[in-house]
Amino acid sequence: MQDHRYSFEVDATREEIWRLFWNKKTGDVIEHGDVRIEILHGGDETGEGLVRYCHFPVPKYLLTNGKAQSWEWLTQVKPLESWRYDAVGKPLWSKASGWTRLEDLGDGRTRVHFRETYHVFNPVFRFFLERAVHRYISKDNDRVIKASIEQGVAAMRKKAANS
Repeated sequence: MQDHRYSFEVDATREEIWRLFWNKKTGDVIEHGDVRIEILHGGDETGEGLVRYCHFPVPKYLLTNGKAQSWEWLTQVKPLESWRYDAVGKPLWSKASGWTRLEDLGDGRTRVHFRETYHVFNPVFRFFLERAVHRYISKDNDRVIKASIEQGVAAMRKKAANS
């Protein structure tokens, strides 16, 4: 099993980041570069039970034209604080779990903590491919997630200022 952890700070409140992630409803589509996320079910009023279908790049040697997909559901939602997702993905038929926690640093800043585990079901593929594929999938997560939060918060602030 692979385990990837990282944290970063952003100039945004927990409330702004929460709105960015949780202001989603069934049918919404989020695109950031090569990643596409479709919201299949918006979950309850806190986002508990949200279901998403994701498309993302993987190494071309997996013979899928460099494309993968996963089905993810969100649980353990604590508004303005944290959430968990579990996923089943392919190729390599795998499971992943991720945890996100928002830490208020004061002065309108938040530290975002993220952890993901990744486990390939087939023991032969696990031995030969799990580490390399997870490293490929996760290599830009730190930068991409931070950039998407910063861009999203900037867009929300601009929209609010123009209203």
